[in-house]
Amino acid sequence: MGVKAGRVHNFGAGPAVLPIEVVEEVQMALPNLMDSGFGLCEISHRSAIFQDVVDSAMGRVRRVLSVPDDYTVLFLQGGASLQFYMTALNILRTGEMADYIITGGWSKKALAEANRVGDAQACWDGSNSGFKSVPNKGEYELREQSIYLHYTSNNTLYGTQFHEPPSSGGKPLILDASSDIAGVPINVSSHDIIYAGAQKNLGPSGVTLVILSPWAMSRVQEGIPTMLDYSVHASKGSLFNTPNTFGIFVLDCVFKWLEKNGGLDGAISRNRAKSNLLYKELDRCQFWKPHADIDSRSVMNVTWRLSNPKLEPLFLEEAKVAGLGGLKGHRSVGGIRASLYNGCSMESVQILVNFMQDFESRYN
Repeated sequence: MGVKAGRVHNFGAGPAVLPIEVVEEVQMALPNLMDSGFGLCEISHRSAIFQDVVDSAMGRVRRVLSVPDDYTVLFLQGGASLQFYMTALNILRTGEMADYIITGGWSKKALAEANRVGDAQACWDGSNSGFKSVPNKGEYELREQSIYLHYTSNNTLYGTQFHEPPSSGGKPLILDASSDIAGVPINVSSHDIIYAGAQKNLGPSGVTLVILSPWAMSRVQEGIPTMLDYSVHASKGSLFNTPNTFGIFVLDCVFKWLEKNGGLDGAISRNRAKSNLLYKELDRCQFWKPHADIDSRSVMNVTWRLSNPKLEPLFLEEAKVAGLGGLKGHRSVGGIRASLYNGCSMESVQILVNFMQDFESRYN
């Protein structure tokens, strides 16, 4: 699970690091997929061989995430950004209400897209506090007429995360789990729609995992554009149009890797250990300034500043020389960000901490 020679220790927010075993399996499949004679990027999505890939990937998703049998699993395109609109388009009728918890830039965008369809409002917004936390139960109130509550489980920009689902008062829950899916505990059956871009924990960019409850499927409206209709994609097993065949294969490989390495529980344990190690260093002295409130800290995206901001460009420059990549904070936030997705090894995090200790000893 370490890093091979010539590869950086990748802490980028996405497209993110993949387990090296997955990279090697993909490498083997590129010229000849499953002894078919066709390369991975050349195989027809209508072929029996690729159908086996899709079936395998869907089966692994169901096993690892404990997806109920009556839930629908789809592999779509367009990323979470398309799902911001597609969820509302399929579920909301004109004029109907939906409530959104705003914990960062992505949930803001989801709210804006939902307002193209219905009456979507923020029931909680952390903008004024600099998005340092997620709300506790009781800190927000849903409208009586709202159809669902939407939230983003992990905030990649600011490094905050829900450690349990928000209370919806019995209303359906819609979850953008793009940056922590398959890396933290999740109860699929307590949600009605879960969507996640694959490029952080599940594989390469270009595939979006969508999980829908029977309620969600029953709400799909008639007359919406074909490519945005969940029922169309479900009826064709995610093969209505040419899918991202490469991405689905890699996603299957990632879930295979997860199954071989302790499943979801194994991923949860590794991610907690990695984040605990890094947060321990950040809390060790005043040289570092973590962004998120302690009870809202993300195990996926750790964000911080230096007590002397002028040292941050030097930190990033020296980190790059040391083989540590992807540590620059989002352009809208600045600072430092280490993304500790499933593919990031404990070895990489230990090397980052060692570098931080050395840097602090020289510039404190």
